[in-house]
Amino acid sequence: MSNQGTICFFNSANAWGGGEKWHYDAAMLMHKNGCRVLVITSPGSALQQRLPKGIECSEMEVGNLSYLNFSKIKKLKNIFLQHSVNIVVINLSEDLKLAGIAAKRAKVERIIYRRGSAIPLKNHFINRYYFKNILTNVLANSEATKQTVLQNNPNLFPSEKIKVIYNPIDTKEFIERNSSPVYEKEKDELVLANIGRLVKQKNQKFLIDIAGKLKEKNVPFRLYITGDGRLEEELKNYVQEKNVSQEVIFTGFLKNVKDVLMCCDIFLLSSLWEGFGYVLAEASLCKKAIVAFNTSSNPELVVNNETGFLTEVNNVEEFSDKIIELYNNQTLLKSLGDKGFEYILENFSVEKIEQQLLNYLSE
Repeated sequence: MSNQGTICFFNSANAWGGGEKWHYDAAMLMHKNGCRVLVITSPGSALQQRLPKGIECSEMEVGNLSYLNFSKIKKLKNIFLQHSVNIVVINLSEDLKLAGIAAKRAKVERIIYRRGSAIPLKNHFINRYYFKNILTNVLANSEATKQTVLQNNPNLFPSEKIKVIYNPIDTKEFIERNSSPVYEKEKDELVLANIGRLVKQKNQKFLIDIAGKLKEKNVPFRLYITGDGRLEEELKNYVQEKNVSQEVIFTGFLKNVKDVLMCCDIFLLSSLWEGFGYVLAEASLCKKAIVAFNTSSNPELVVNNETGFLTEVNNVEEFSDKIIELYNNQTLLKSLGDKGFEYILENFSVEKIEQQLLNYLSE
């Protein structure tokens, strides 16, 4: 490895999510390959609890106004200096404001903002200051995420300094993982599935409209919606309103997504945006055809008309027509699933992505 200093991964989130998993995996990868690694987290965070003893960890509580706390900036600067940090990778906006300033003062060579959300950055003063004066690089998890960095201000940051490295997927582990299907389909029945938090972004209300349309067209189906969230009661009430309570089943949160994926025919994604749609890759690894919206990073995981169908956002007629087309053409249904499986294996395997990340952090 050409990197002779310490790589610091800075993530103050208390809970465990996609960003925390990425930081954990990246820290483990660099440590395994002989790099000195430091992880800075909130005291008692889920990330801190998962880190093995071989990886050094420092604690720091971070809030929205921590970047105005001069003693905290000085403390963090000294941590960077004591550990000879020459690369810091930052995940959250509040972390960026604090760790960015401290890293700049400690003369850290590379200050990298790892961006995992496909929500456009606001063009306000603080963002302009940090992107023009603090950051040296941005690491995005998809081309769609990269585009949102510059969407509201094309001059915010040099495009050539925004690197896209997809999230790695342990395809071997996922394929070999055992599952216990939640449902055994009946003859001539179409089983549909959706996985995601029950929140506005995931847009499951649209899928209930789809259920109503399929019932109207006399398609025998079941739709399994897997996940939990604050919209659960509202969505269940809407199911009653649309008179599809016999067809739409809420499974709640499932630890193993294969339990629902392996019993469905088609995976449906109604999200209004995704930074990187892990679940699309997981559906393809189960050889399921996909119907999703042509938005954000979806086209990077689903090849339209080859591994699935991408439709206009919230177009009930087009979306339901694609489902019915697959129901009526079992050969096409199988072909899309098989091609999706091969596409994910070729483009998103953990070995390929890890090598890209190793090269990037060793520059």
